[in-house]
Formats: sequence, C-alpha cells, structure tokens
Amino acid sequence: MVCKYKSRHYFSLFWSRLINPVVVAPTVAAVGLSFYSYGFPQIGTCLEIGAVQILLVIFFSLYLRKISVLGHRVFLIYAVPLGLAITWAVAFLLTAVGVYSYKGCDVNAPVSHIISDHCRENIPKMKHCRVDALHALGSAPWFRFPYPLQWGMPVFHWKMALVMCVVSIISSVDSVGSYHASSLLVASRPPTPGVLSRGIGLEGLCSLLTGLWGTGTGSSTLTENVHTIAVTKMGSRRAIELGACVLIVLSLIGKVGGFIASIPDVIVAGLLCFMWTMLTALGLSNLRYSEAGSSRNIIIVGLSLFLSLSIPAYFQQYGIIPKSNLQVPSYFQPYVVASHGPIRTNFGGLNYILNTLLSLHMVIAFLVAVILDNTVPGSRQERGVYVWSDPETAKREPAVAKDYGLPFRVGKLFRWVKWVGL
Repeated sequence: MVCKYKSRHYFSLFWSRLINPVVVAPTVAAVGLSFYSYGFPQIGTCLEIGAVQILLVIFFSLYLRKISVLGHRVFLIYAVPLGLAITWAVAFLLTAVGVYSYKGCDVNAPVSHIISDHCRENIPKMKHCRVDALHALGSAPWFRFPYPLQWGMPVFHWKMALVMCVVSIISSVDSVGSYHASSLLVASRPPTPGVLSRGIGLEGLCSLLTGLWGTGTGSSTLTENVHTIAVTKMGSRRAIELGACVLIVLSLIGKVGGFIASIPDVIVAGLLCFMWTMLTALGLSNLRYSEAGSSRNIIIVGLSLFLSLSIPAYFQQYGIIPKSNLQVPSYFQPYVVASHGPIRTNFGGLNYILNTLLSLHMVIAFLVAVILDNTVPGSRQERGVYVWSDPETAKREPAVAKDYGLPFRVGKLFRWVKWVGL
C-alpha cells in the first residue's frame, strides 16, 4: 500500500513541496503587475469615463463596504458590477445624445484614409468612448451554437507549444495557493496531493476543450474568486454548478455576447485595473501563511518582484522594434520581441523559446522565488510550508470525501483514472 501510494502521488508530492507561500506570493503578484502598462494608458484615451469607472469601484468597495442592504453588503460584493453598470449607462447616454459624434468622421475608416485633422484628433475618442463602435449588438445573432473546430483545424508550432507548457506549469502555482486558501475559508481540511493533482489535471482538460472550441483563452483557477468566498461567505459547490449552467445557457444567446462586446475599451481597462490590483494583493496575501517579517522572505519576495519587472523590460526593449509592431498591445510584446531578443545562438528555436520565456513577468518571478526559497535555509514555519491532508486519513472521514468528491457521482465512472481520487 505504501509503495502504491508513493508511485501514485510522487509528482504531486514533489510539486507541492516546491510550492510554498513565498513562491506563490510573488508569482501571482507578478501576473497582476505585468499589465501596468495597459491600464491607465488605455483609460487616458477616454478619461471622463475611465476615471469615473475606477473612482466608483473604489468608492463602493472601500467607503461603502460596511453598508448593508437587506442584510447583505451589496456595495462590497457587487462593487465591480455596480461600477460597470453605471459607467456603461453613462457611456450609452453620451453616445446616444451625440457627444462622441463628429461631423464627417467615420470610426470604421482606416487611418490611412483619414485626411481631415479634425477627424484624426477625434476618431480615437470615438473608438474608445462609444458603445456602438464595433456594432456588435446589432450584428450578433439571437442564437448561436458553438461547436468544436468551428474556426478550422488547430495549428501546432512546437516552439510556442514548449513556451505554453512552461507557462501552464507556472500557472499551476496560482492554483496550488488558491486550493489551500479556499479550503481554509470553507473550514475544510486541506486537499490531499491527489486532489491537488486532479484539480490541475482538470484545468488542463478544460484548456483542451477551450482550444477545440476556439475561445482563445485557457482555463485556470481565478484567484479573485477566493476573495469572493471570503466576502460573500458562500462556499457552496451547488452555487458554482448552478452558475456554470446559467453561463452555458447564456453562451448560446448571441445577443448577450454582443451586448457585452459593446462595452467600450476604456471601461474594460478600468475594470481590469481593479481586477489586476486585486490579483496582485491576493497574491501577496499568501505571505500570511509564512513569517512575512522574516528578512529571508522579504529579500526573496522583493528580488522576485523587482526582477520580474526589470528583466522582462530588458528583453522587451532590446534592439529596435520594427515599425509594423508599434501598434501591438503591451501584453503581446513578449511574443513580438521573441525574434530579436538578446539571446542569439545558432539555434533559432532555442532563441525564440528563451527570449519569449524571459520576457514573461511571471516566469522570472517563479524562477527566482522557487530557486531561492528551496535553496536558502529556513524553517518550515518561516517558509510557511503548505500542509496537505493524508489521503488514507481523508478516505476515512465522510466530510472530507464529500467536500472533495466529484459531483453527481461522476467519480464512480472514473475509478480507473488514478488522479481523480483522494
């Protein structure tokens, strides 16, 4: 039994021993900080809407957070949706009354075709402030049924595949910290290494499905939802299952997607400024499981965060970026610079992989943190080593099996898959 257990959970145990709060904190925080160049520069394109968006969310989430309506702290729980609804309505009204309509200017006209200086000056404001700049709501069908491979067969490039494998592994660091924090918030025992492995495996499976459906995004644990559990005191799995069903139904209604797509870019940037701020803060909050005042931990976290911003800046600013790439958003810059970074060996594929990986903030934060935390001496208490439940003990506790068992007795269908168990 012992040999079987060791062979079954070897990788999970190895991975969970490497990942501790001192590693999770800077890695997750670096993800939020990496988008700093996108936030306010985008808001500045329509300051009268973007600034109001940020101020409303701050006002609701901080100054009105203790006000209860029918026993619920509405402003704290729904700070982001309320701020979005108000600024979206303001943008809609300003668009409807013609504030962002300029005579003779077409928002869809190519830049090269715009001759008037008046239009050159005002078209950027039209693109970022109007709610109908993309005509998404009017052109969207009422019902649309997505299906696998709807955009054609997947294209495989081995260089990008290796990059994404590394990024996926580092993304799992966020999941490890979120699993542990969630178990504490719902007053349950920490998950076992098997549950940890199953969670990360299911994230990979969901990413495979999103690739087949062509969504353009992967699937991973959302750290902000851990904060949602803390605020709402709602840790029911049934609520998540019901919410998932509602979202699946809404995804079939094209007008819902068109309505969401009508959100001006500046409002999206305002929302993401708050969300990335939360991501950064929640990442650093993992330090509460360790000795945050330890000089060892301060140096490791500080170095990880600073180098995660500084080293990618060096790689992204190395050489001269071709003029054709000047309009590429900042969050795509790592892929733009991959072909002309400072690493130039005789192997083009190796140059691409290393230049791209070292241009990613979370990669640098993870590498610095995991190397230093696992080589610099420190006690388990100082490092805040995560404690995982023993599988054999968990199996004998009905409450633990209920908390971590797959819903609707799905687990019985996958008994042959070792990583779905406790």
